[in-house]
Amino acid sequence: MIEKNGGYIIVNEKKKHHNNPEAPEEELLPEQELTEEELPTAAESEAPQESAPAQDAAQPSPEETLRAALDKANADAEDFKKKWYSVSAEYENYRKRTATVRSQAYTEGRKDVVVKLFPIADSLERALAACSDDKTKQGVEMVLKNFEKLLEGEHIAVIAPVGEPFDANRCEAIMAVEPGEGEESGIIREVYAKGYEQDGKVLRFAQVLVTK
Repeated sequence: MIEKNGGYIIVNEKKKHHNNPEAPEEELLPEQELTEEELPTAAESEAPQESAPAQDAAQPSPEETLRAALDKANADAEDFKKKWYSVSAEYENYRKRTATVRSQAYTEGRKDVVVKLFPIADSLERALAACSDDKTKQGVEMVLKNFEKLLEGEHIAVIAPVGEPFDANRCEAIMAVEPGEGEESGIIREVYAKGYEQDGKVLRFAQVLVTK
């Protein structure tokens, strides 16, 4: 321990052997002056303590924070509205498309059933042409009339163009015959089996005899 006493510096040295009474307890050293290099400079002594770094930017005010939050909420709402419009439009298109497909499937199913009745109608017409009994003939005619009502309800028209020019888009020629006197070529003379069409679409071609 170093203590300053007048012009001397007292150094108290800890005794290694406490039982030695002859060991000096204090040693007087002449006071030493500090050199200029060891003295603190005026700049160091007068230098102010470093202050905390200033904030780079001022904190936004509550009004600015609320306005920024409001702008973000409005932007999100506009984005969600556009997405909702898009999804609604897609769903509406899907609903209409599904309804159209379902309607077409229903119509096609009904049409397939009616098409299977065409050969039965052919047989009834041949039976009617060969029938000699009046009561039987009336019964067959009633069945054919019911069949015609069924066709009318399904918007199905009969293709039986006797005396008209042959149309390959609606008729199928199964035989060519010599034209009669004054008869032109390519005219349908007889319908062997009636054809049927629905809304301009041919369901079955008419089988006809055509003049050469």
